[in-house]
Amino acid sequence: MAVPQRRARQKAALREEILDAARTIVLRDGFDGLTMRKIAEAVEYSPGAIYLYFPSRDAIAHELCHQGFAALLEALTPAAGAVDPRERLADLGRAYVRFALERPETYRLIFMEDAKFTDAGFADEPGEPGPGECALGLLVRAFAELKEQRRLPATADPHALAEVFWTATHGIVSLKLICRDYPVTPTDELLETMSRALLDGLLKTK
Repeated sequence: MAVPQRRARQKAALREEILDAARTIVLRDGFDGLTMRKIAEAVEYSPGAIYLYFPSRDAIAHELCHQGFAALLEALTPAAGAVDPRERLADLGRAYVRFALERPETYRLIFMEDAKFTDAGFADEPGEPGPGECALGLLVRAFAELKEQRRLPATADPHALAEVFWTATHGIVSLKLICRDYPVTPTDELLETMSRALLDGLLKTK
């Protein structure tokens, strides 16, 4: 292998090692406990070496959130294939909950830590949506299609409804992650009941 290629691979590997160490620190100490010194100690490099890869600890925190939202988007995308938008929303809700319960550390990091870093998942560059915004967009499009099909009132706001659906699903997940014995109702049953109550309550009956 050519020397430049080997160096590029080594640099990429160290960058990921830095992010892995930072992720561990955030999950243990929160974003407030993330410092370049702690990261440097974890990867056994000098703090100065870390700055060769990231300009600041905030840049590292933003990247952690961005990666977390990218993983969420990847998990939701296959569930966005249902033709019927009502069924698609139910599938997206199930995929969201599955992601949160299978990857609780990632979920806590992107949704249950410092909100100023969570914002990193919603915008890449000015005018360019981040993976968090794209994930929310899957819900917005489903509600927009329901409105186009005249299955929602003409005054319905697809974006607001998407945020309500997201908020309700997040509430289920948060309680299951934080409260050991509450709610006692199984997660799947909670989600299905919430989806029926919200979606069927909104949809027009023929």
